[in-house]
Amino acid sequence: MASGTRTWREAAEAALYGPGGFYRRPEGPAGHFRTSVHASPLYAGAVVELLRRVDAALGHPAELAFTDVGAGRGELVAGVLDRCPPELAGRLRPYAVEIADRPDRLDERVTWLDAPPDGVQGLLFANEWLDNVPLDVAEADGEGTPRRVLVREDGEELLGDPVAGEDATWLDRWWPLEGAPPGSRAEIGHPRDTAWARAVGSLRAGLAVAADYAHECAARPPFGTLTGFREGREVRPVPDGSCDITAHVALDACAGAGASLTSQREALRALGVDGSRPPLALASEDPAAYVRALGAAGEAAELTAPGGLGAFGWLLQPVGLASPLL
Repeated sequence: MASGTRTWREAAEAALYGPGGFYRRPEGPAGHFRTSVHASPLYAGAVVELLRRVDAALGHPAELAFTDVGAGRGELVAGVLDRCPPELAGRLRPYAVEIADRPDRLDERVTWLDAPPDGVQGLLFANEWLDNVPLDVAEADGEGTPRRVLVREDGEELLGDPVAGEDATWLDRWWPLEGAPPGSRAEIGHPRDTAWARAVGSLRAGLAVAADYAHECAARPPFGTLTGFREGREVRPVPDGSCDITAHVALDACAGAGASLTSQREALRALGVDGSRPPLALASEDPAAYVRALGAAGEAAELTAPGGLGAFGWLLQPVGLASPLL
């Protein structure tokens, strides 16, 4: 390995989660980009509806867990608690999983952890978490051989050794590069497969959901998706802690037995998020209600937009449940 270089996985791990890393900064992720959670409280409402369905499928257990993985500053778990119906509130055990410190004003009912709690039953929800699990990047050289991409702290890249071992096995199965045109890239996703399997394994019974930027094997992007974000703008990925470093997720590779994949648009619609305009008659009957309904419809439309948030992938992995929940 050339002096001063690291693999992208090593560099991103330090830049995002090391001392002084991007995800340890006081402003949190919401200071730099807007997720579905921040776009509308309708998103938390949809998660509550899914939680209600999980509760029914489990037979209304005495204790029901909601685990928010990649919790940021606890926005989603707080929204779920705000909208939790009375029949769930007394039995709900909310957990937030994040490497950053617990926010000062978070509801005291929330247990703050750095890993999902083991042996619980309920709903585990990972909103835009897997795209920030660091991974390595491979690029086809002039002969079409996949080589590991190395990076310096200033973002300068160079090619390293040919990809081998479990990384090569993963590429062959999920994102083949052998013989690809020079410059073709792939992001080696097995660390995400492992992270997701561990998260799912924390459930004794229930449902695990990953909602994220995603692609599937039949349509992998030819030059990869690794990028950076800072203050609401996409920027060059530089692993110095100054920006988010993210790459879309091969959710089909993460999926275990019995899992299903859908779009956020379809998932939210099935959970009651409707972007249709309210009837005009409501405007004369109850103008205030019409304005509220119009605002909610606009938020729902943003969450389900096919060219935006609605295009996110949802991976649903049941644990000990037979019936579909969407």
